[in-house]
Amino acid sequence: MAIARFWRETPRRYNLGGSRCTNCRTVYFPPRSVCPTCSKHRQSIGKLEPFQLSGEGEVVSYSVVHDAAEGFEMQVPYVVALVRTREGPTLTGQVVDIDPHTVQIGLKVRATFRKLREDGRAGVIHYGYKFAPAEDAGGPAASRGPRAMAPASPPSEGGAARA
Repeated sequence: MAIARFWRETPRRYNLGGSRCTNCRTVYFPPRSVCPTCSKHRQSIGKLEPFQLSGEGEVVSYSVVHDAAEGFEMQVPYVVALVRTREGPTLTGQVVDIDPHTVQIGLKVRATFRKLREDGRAGVIHYGYKFAPAEDAGGPAASRGPRAMAPASPPSEGGAARA
């Protein structure tokens, strides 16, 4: 992805900013300007408002990756999942802070802010959301919105950075 495009998408990538149709109340991520759910799409033009997703959701499907794409070789095995958010949209993201073989459909997760990749050793560092297991329903994760997402994790004691 080009750096200019990446920076244009920063607000929604860092804050899970979507949109909600004021006609039918359907929530979208990423944001849309026309609602495909409304029976007359043209009636929704100009009627979608900014909407902040909570970052809370549940795994609806996942895959454990053992043969990584270029740049992710040091992270295998890792989990990529479809997460249905509390508000409705389904997002794709990596599930972190859990043994990949213990992830299950129905796992409650929350968005967390992490390093995604780096363009070369001295290049631009790209951050974005990943998903971590949610704490119990009454715990701190339940009250956190996406603005309170955890910062990128420092390297672990073994010298390898956490995904």
